[in-house]
Amino acid sequence: MENIFTPLECQLPTGNLKYCLLILNQLLDQSHFHHLWSKVFLKACADGGANHLHHVTEGEQDSFLPKYISGDFESNRPEVKEYYKVKGCELVSTPDQDYTNFTKCLQVLQKTAEKGLQPGKHKLHVDTGPEGDWCGLIPVGHPCKQVTPTGLEWNLTNGVLMFRTLVSTSNTYDGSGVVTVETHHPLIWSMGIKDEPRK
Repeated sequence: MENIFTPLECQLPTGNLKYCLLILNQLLDQSHFHHLWSKVFLKACADGGANHLHHVTEGEQDSFLPKYISGDFESNRPEVKEYYKVKGCELVSTPDQDYTNFTKCLQVLQKTAEKGLQPGKHKLHVDTGPEGDWCGLIPVGHPCKQVTPTGLEWNLTNGVLMFRTLVSTSNTYDGSGVVTVETHHPLIWSMGIKDEPRK
């Protein structure tokens, strides 16, 4: 059976698809942040991402608490780490330097949420309007030894996605408006969102 969904359904007024939000160590786009936060069921920060969350929610941090913060805590400012610790956010130490904080946080997210593209066939509608130019398929925890996507500029046929060899983090769409993915191992689907004009 094919799993059909619209990844950016959360951006649509009628959207009700459940999402996880992973905040990385980079500036947050405030035009999307509050809307996304209100739609997701699980919120997490990858190490220094907590600094950006703390900054972008200045004055109202108590209303924007992540479930957990994961990383080696080299990028996380001590006062921000302490703030979230006191507020009850789970701090997950992942000191392994063989992986990025992003990858390590994805692994924790996968264990916590058990979401993403599970083994099987998936059909993603990527023509709702807010989609950005980039997209990607990321293996979590283990290599994905058989993945066949269509609808991307760079498709694979029973390809292997594995860190240190090939990971599809900088792909784009072929213009068809639909991406299909057949996988034998869980994958995370990632995609950009168009910037809204600044007011």
